[in-house]
Amino acid sequence: MITVFNCIVGKHNLALVFVAVLVCLFGSAVALRLLRRAVPAAGAQRLGWRFLAAVAGGGGVWATHFVAMLAYEPPAPTSIDPALTILSLVISMAGLFASFLVSGIRASEAFPALGGAMAGLSFSAMHYTGMMAYRVIGLVEWQLDYVVASILLPVACSAVSVALIGQRYVGTRRFWAAVTLLVSGIVSLHFTAMTAFRVTPMAQSFPQIDARAVVALGLAIAVVALIILGMGLASYLIDTNVRADSEQRLRHMASHDPLTGLPNRASLGEFLASSFREARDRNEKFSVICMDLNRFKEINDTLGHSAGDDALRILARRMTQSLEGGEFMARLGGDEFAAVKRIGDRSEVAAFADRLAGVFNRPVRVGSTEAQVKASIGTAIWPDDAKDVDELLNNADLAMNHAKHACLDTVCFYDAGIGASERKRRKLAEALRQALELEHLDLHYQVQKSLTSGAIHGYEALLRWNHPQFGTIPPSEFIPVAEENGLITPLGAWVLRRACQDAAAWEPPYRVAVNVSAIQLMDANLPRLFHQVLMETGLPPHRLELELTETALIRDKAGSLHIMRQIKALGIGVSLDDFGSGYSSLETLRSFPFDKIKLDRAFVEGIEHDRQSRAIVRAVLALGKCLEIPVLAEGIETEDQMAVLRAEGCDEGQGYLLGRPAPVADLAREGGPIRKGDREPQQASAQRSKA
Repeated sequence: MITVFNCIVGKHNLALVFVAVLVCLFGSAVALRLLRRAVPAAGAQRLGWRFLAAVAGGGGVWATHFVAMLAYEPPAPTSIDPALTILSLVISMAGLFASFLVSGIRASEAFPALGGAMAGLSFSAMHYTGMMAYRVIGLVEWQLDYVVASILLPVACSAVSVALIGQRYVGTRRFWAAVTLLVSGIVSLHFTAMTAFRVTPMAQSFPQIDARAVVALGLAIAVVALIILGMGLASYLIDTNVRADSEQRLRHMASHDPLTGLPNRASLGEFLASSFREARDRNEKFSVICMDLNRFKEINDTLGHSAGDDALRILARRMTQSLEGGEFMARLGGDEFAAVKRIGDRSEVAAFADRLAGVFNRPVRVGSTEAQVKASIGTAIWPDDAKDVDELLNNADLAMNHAKHACLDTVCFYDAGIGASERKRRKLAEALRQALELEHLDLHYQVQKSLTSGAIHGYEALLRWNHPQFGTIPPSEFIPVAEENGLITPLGAWVLRRACQDAAAWEPPYRVAVNVSAIQLMDANLPRLFHQVLMETGLPPHRLELELTETALIRDKAGSLHIMRQIKALGIGVSLDDFGSGYSSLETLRSFPFDKIKLDRAFVEGIEHDRQSRAIVRAVLALGKCLEIPVLAEGIETEDQMAVLRAEGCDEGQGYLLGRPAPVADLAREGGPIRKGDREPQQASAQRSKA
């Protein structure tokens, strides 16, 4: 066999044989690479990859055949039929496309091998069609055994090759093994078929063929084939680059915040894990610093969310520029950020935190407005404050929350006391959420009376919470927790609905006053809530009074005024609570349509002996008379305070002297209202006693 092969090779132009083998190798590699890309694809994309593989592979095999045919030096004059030559190219591509379609059928594992065998048959059909186009002036004989061998060899090699490519995992070695098998099948087809080809010249002499023209034609065919293969390879490379870019973008999107471009929480977790391993191996320390913006909500509320987004981008850019080697910054979400730094002692953490605080302390220009944004900063150090990464991040967050609650201007270092306090606040928040869902809260009512006649004018609804584990929790403790954890709005809605339900059943029909927080007042749906609750409970609007502090009004005066006007349009009264404390101003009384002024208890406490307190009370009462707004004094606890307020002409009063807060069921015993459902049983009892 080797002797025959050497004999056949000896009848070929070796330069063109080398070109043919090169085209065959390149074409087989490109075709199998494209076919491999089609394996995981689906739908039209899968069909497209198989078509490209068939065009590249069919063109490569066809070029290999004809370059090798041109390299063959027969003992007689030859010519080539163009029609059959083109037909052989069509057979090569179409047959290969059909075989690749069969190889992609997933019904059985045998289909890849079956498709590969069909590819070998298409190669043989192409070759022998091309041989029919190869016209020789002489007697042509075919040796049948070599013909059969030339068909079986590419069928076997192609079947194994395509079966390897069709497997789920194809490594580099397996891929090149498949390429080698396919090249072997194509090369063995040509040389075995040419061994079967015998030519006897019809004459002893014939014109000499221009060898340079043959070489030029062979090179031209090879160039065309390489162009076809290059197009297939280019499409593969373009797709590969697009996939790589897409995967890189997806990885970036998965690990970075889309708004600021900073690493996100997932990236922070990976960096912390890496820092933990390195610090443990090197016996070093590292710290986590958590930051929360203090006045970011004001930017969103006053300037809009787009302005808030701009502010976050500006701050993120500043923080990134402030980082030094080995430092890491991430956005956790909302207005929370975290940083990581390897340290030697606490002073390095403090210096890093001060550098970050400088970023937040600088004004942020959003459009034509400069906004002041500061941050609460807390930190924890490994291994001093935590055993693992999760505990470290949690403790840094606890320190940050403590800094926020304590209004600290410097970084707060975690310690056990802070951890216990903040964990209690978190437990309190969760317990409050459950109490709200299960309605384990209660309302007490404190009477409001006329100071001249002593008649009851109404009651203020006061929220009370008695927890089975924590005991009685004052509103001053759980209301801030509700505001921090987004519970104040549902909590306020519950208080409003419950107070209206209770008051609707009172006889006589006294009014009820309900406090509204600053966060509730920022909700544009608040008037709708009031209207809905009044409709559900049947309470007349004039019996409901809304109590607001001036602190709640100054956040957004225009928005607050708009909401207040909508509420007053329903017929609901509005009173200014805690007047004289905080940001009290005459401008507030002039701008907002209040129905009552509630004098802060701080002035009532010293009214008996403090001339300044008495002067302020007298001024407020005179102001109320001039504006025709009644004044109610809070915190009346002694007869002397009552006497002074009466002498000064105060309209109403509220305090322990007049009545302590009590559940709705106890109001009747103190001379208050009787629930409508309780009157009939009382009347029946009275009749029985008379009998």
